[in-house]
Amino acid sequence: MIDDDNYVTLQDRKKDVIISGGENVSSIEVEDCLFSHPDVTEAAVIGVPHDKWGETVKALVVPAPGASVTEQDLIDHCRERIAHYKCPTSVEMRDELARTATGKLQKFKLRAPYWADRERQIN
Repeated sequence: MIDDDNYVTLQDRKKDVIISGGENVSSIEVEDCLFSHPDVTEAAVIGVPHDKWGETVKALVVPAPGASVTEQDLIDHCRERIAHYKCPTSVEMRDELARTATGKLQKFKLRAPYWADRERQIN
């Protein structure tokens, strides 16, 4: 982002920005929104292929132990807090998320199965 005084602020890694229908979506912004839900322990937001929009927002979520949160609960939670085009169109519950030895999310590994066998690679 460039503010009124021409200062540049980086909000996300370029490869982690999802471009859906020409709109830029910061995965970190969506992840922060998901983390604000009390039943979410971990979350990763990635872009997955979409025939009409190029990419669409997908959330991979590790629910809190004993939580009964649903995909729709989390989508609704995001819709109440951020612009609708930034909200996940799908949520996949996971037991864990791929991480490096230092604990950093490996988004390229999380994205890979969705883009396998695709002629066009957006990620």
